[in-house]
Amino acid sequence: MTFWIIAALLCLVAVSFGAWPLYRESRRLTPLLAIVIVSTVAVSVGLYSRIGSPDVPSAGANSDALPDMESAIASLQQRLAKNPHDVNGWNMLARSYMTLQRYGDAVTAYERLMELEEGQNGQTLVDLALAILSRDGTTIEGRTSALIESALALEPNNPAALFYSGIASANRGDTETAATRWEMLLGLNPPPEIRSILEQRVAEWRGVPIESIEPPLADAGPASPSASTEAPTADPDAVVTARIALSDDALSALTSDANVFVIARDPAQPSPPIAVNRVRLSDLPAVVSLGDAQSMVAGRSLSGFEEFELLARVSLSGSPAAAPGDWFGTMIVRPADNAAVFLAIDQRVP
Repeated sequence: MTFWIIAALLCLVAVSFGAWPLYRESRRLTPLLAIVIVSTVAVSVGLYSRIGSPDVPSAGANSDALPDMESAIASLQQRLAKNPHDVNGWNMLARSYMTLQRYGDAVTAYERLMELEEGQNGQTLVDLALAILSRDGTTIEGRTSALIESALALEPNNPAALFYSGIASANRGDTETAATRWEMLLGLNPPPEIRSILEQRVAEWRGVPIESIEPPLADAGPASPSASTEAPTADPDAVVTARIALSDDALSALTSDANVFVIARDPAQPSPPIAVNRVRLSDLPAVVSLGDAQSMVAGRSLSGFEEFELLARVSLSGSPAAAPGDWFGTMIVRPADNAAVFLAIDQRVP
């Protein structure tokens, strides 16, 4: 029951800024508007089932067993009065306010939570943006857009941030960015029913047949025949599978083919690397797998690490070692949390 309450609220928020601009222009329920509403609801429910808390216990048909939300909020307020730096408490309070549609209070709580976290939690930034949108009944622009983009800067693979950033970009006519955001979301392997909606919208934004849209990681094939021997798409021994792609800046700066080294390494002991794979720049975007078979040192297996740094570097010199002018991207991977990731090559070695 809790899942459906929160999912319904998320749907209302999503529809408000996804469909309202279209209705405001046409003043009638056009076929496009209907598709947007249905698609937004489906995506919102699917995303919440993936990134929300669908496992929150439900009281079933016995409504007497449901907690008194107002009493719960009062208890949280007392708890926070005694410990105003309780991050989890502020998060629970903000979510409770959202459930009760007390959006102004939710904004205040999320603002306090963001302050305690020093603005370094991407999901909190997204949640604050949604609370503001719910309170003000507006589309994603100004501060809410900045919050979502900041969340992406902190957590490039945050599904909610990617989703809402795509909608915001489409609303302001930037379908190129919208398509890029949702392609990244596809790379996180969403549920099939959500994937089909994302692919359809990306195909429309790109102006290409839906068959040409890059599939999600779980089903993606290599970008070219030459990549098939170096970036297997179905490796049962893979510890991490990454979709590697160039940012727009890197794409415009790199004019000749080069080696791209995909490296897993221990941040505390970067050398030697734990595992290494390689593709060609001309093969990107490509899906690359790393597992124990790619380990560099006997007895030092990638599967033995709970987390590691994943690095993709375009080597203009042909060497795995970094050199000025090389482009790279990096992220921390925790395979137990997410073994399929998107990694953008978006930084340049000075």
